Amino acid sequence: VQLQAFGGGLVQAGGSLRLSCAASGRTFSNVGMGWFRQAPGKEREIVAALSWIGHSTYYADSVKGRFTISRDNAKNTVYLQMNSLTPEDTAVYYCAAARGRSYYQYADSYNYWGQGTLVTVSS
Repeated sequence: VQLQAFGGGLVQAGGSLRLSCAASGRTFSNVGMGWFRQAPGKEREIVAALSWIGHSTYYADSVKGRFTISRDNAKNTVYLQMNSLTPEDTAVYYCAAARGRSYYQYADSYNYWGQGTLVTVSS
């Protein structure tokens, strides 16, 4: 069972990136998914999460209105569209699959984690 996050990179402030998280080894279409991030010297924090069918979402206050989480269950893939990026968004971004079907804010609700993809936003 593997979650692979990709799509990170270096972008200028104000720019956009789209992260993808592809699952393999089993289907994750029936569980909630989330994106977390960890900046240097900081704790890991929730960015966004959505329920198994994608109708219910959660966003951290710091990304509301700029980031959009979505999923394509047919492709077993979750996305994070990030717009209007700022240097404060610089972090390693991780995708995760939850134990249940809802969306979850807390890391202990997730039992599968991807390896992380680095997003660097220059000023």
